Amino acid sequence: MLTQTTTRVLEPSDLDAALAVLDREPVVNAFVTSRVQIAGLDPWRLGGEMWGWYEDGMLTSLCYAGANLVPICATPRAVRAFADRARRAGRRCSSIVGPAEATAQLWRLLEPNWGPAREVRPHQPLMVTDRVPSDIAPDPYVRRIRKDEMETIMPACVAMFTEEVGISPLAGDGGLLYQARVAELVGSGRSFARLGHDGRVIFKAEIGAATSQACQIQGVWVAPEYRGQGLAAPGMAAVLRYALADVAPVASLYVNDFNTAARRTYQRVGFQEIGAFMSVLF
Repeated sequence: MLTQTTTRVLEPSDLDAALAVLDREPVVNAFVTSRVQIAGLDPWRLGGEMWGWYEDGMLTSLCYAGANLVPICATPRAVRAFADRARRAGRRCSSIVGPAEATAQLWRLLEPNWGPAREVRPHQPLMVTDRVPSDIAPDPYVRRIRKDEMETIMPACVAMFTEEVGISPLAGDGGLLYQARVAELVGSGRSFARLGHDGRVIFKAEIGAATSQACQIQGVWVAPEYRGQGLAAPGMAAVLRYALADVAPVASLYVNDFNTAARRTYQRVGFQEIGAFMSVLF
């Protein structure tokens, strides 16, 4: 029996307890929950460790430590413990991302050892909706991308990622991991696009995470030469229709606060702000 406060790496047998913590905030935790539901807590399958924080023998907070470091339902005391563990382990992640308050505290504690970051985005509004807009017709040309269309969607995914994150996803391993992730989304029917007459992508978006309670839309992108033509809102309405009908009753996304055009589009489609994320990019 764990009577004091402590952290440890969770094991497959801790799955139910971990899911109970994740379930406390199903929208905020959709990304990590979807991974855990598929892979369990085995680090090899999960792509990282899940750290648990216990108070009086009860698991109360989590931290996913993989390609991202993600605090989950983390109290200030839990964040301090996670920061200590992360400092000892050394930085292996390419970003810290999560609810703004806990992530800001985590970064304050880690920055002396892990800094400087390549970029810090302290306020990324988290937005949700549970309905398709009644006043915007979904773009009828937005559809699911097929498995044989990987070569069609991949250049748009790379362009979006490079524009959004500031570095190419093809750096490092030649893009093998990124290509596998895109293929996973295409294979599970969660990649959507509108193609032009020349077969190239005009608009695209993915449902990046999916649980029975919530899904998260990501990778929204309009080809530069088509921007300002009003394609984003109908495109998003189409993706939202698929998401709410086929995946989950609630759709969420988070957006950079400085991207006013995107925020306006999401508001037009019916998304409402419910909180904020923060990202630290290395």
